[in-house]
Amino acid sequence: MLESIQNTQSISREELGSILQTQDSFLIQELHKKAQQTAIQIYGNKIYIRGLIEFTNYCKNNCYYCGIRNGNTKADRYRLTTEQILSCCKTGWNLGFRTFVLQGGEDPYYTDVKICQIVQEIKSKYPDCAVTLSIGEKSEESYQAYFNAGADRYLLRHETADEEHYRKLHPQQMSLNNRKNCLKVLKKIGYQTGCGFMVGSPGQTVDTLYQDLLFIKELKPEMVGIGPFIPHKDTPFADQPAGTLDLTLRLLSIIRLIHPHVLLPATTALGTIDPKGREKGILAGGNVVMPNLSPVNVRDKYKLYDNKICTGDEAAECKACMAARMKSIGYEVVTDRGDYKV
Repeated sequence: MLESIQNTQSISREELGSILQTQDSFLIQELHKKAQQTAIQIYGNKIYIRGLIEFTNYCKNNCYYCGIRNGNTKADRYRLTTEQILSCCKTGWNLGFRTFVLQGGEDPYYTDVKICQIVQEIKSKYPDCAVTLSIGEKSEESYQAYFNAGADRYLLRHETADEEHYRKLHPQQMSLNNRKNCLKVLKKIGYQTGCGFMVGSPGQTVDTLYQDLLFIKELKPEMVGIGPFIPHKDTPFADQPAGTLDLTLRLLSIIRLIHPHVLLPATTALGTIDPKGREKGILAGGNVVMPNLSPVNVRDKYKLYDNKICTGDEAAECKACMAARMKSIGYEVVTDRGDYKV
């Protein structure tokens, strides 16, 4: 079965069910091994680092799973100035980061003009770096403007490709159709585009996960970000169980086998549910890690979920810790933009 998935770069609903539900530890070890070998064949033992800059935790949306949802009155809100963002980039550049990820809630304060100015300033100061935006659903005109300003990549997790499941996670005014369309527009414009989903989100089933994998095959994104669902105490899903490490690792490996060239992060959420979660993510087929470059005084405020790690570390500590962790499993963190390899 694993040979077939690897050779055809596709998976059936039945195969997915078998892999997600099996208790056969040997099969799962083989799955991770094949995924790891696939990643190494394409990218070697190199791990690409992305410097994450969480620049605003204001958001106009009210997604039921998210700690910075508009309806969370307990969130301690902040916005970074352009100068603060550039200071994070300077620190990151000196540490060897060549990709900066500007991530934030959907915050109307940052108009298209502001976003374009920020992107242009980063690109003019650090022309050898890639800029990734992760700021939600925008119009085609907005996406085009950011691209023209110099943005290289865009991350927009689709969260679920199943309409019924989408409705369980999001308020009525949000639309799965719009989310999918945004991703297709980003691809059309020419961004290296990333989608993704939470593993173990309330209402998720093998069938909804199969829809996610079909959507990934259809979209052919350059990046896929998945991590376990972790509940946040001030959301409607506060009492829901978290997604598991095991299921997340199985899905990471499956995604690597069906979409071999993908840039696949071992996420902070993985490191939050298991002390060695990010290492395990790499050994299951991941090849990207995203240490935090945000100012230490705001990190604890960008709380999409509870118990987030690395909120007190300086950027240099995050980078050194990550390099040591990757070295311990035979990988090397490289100073590289880490572009998608065709």
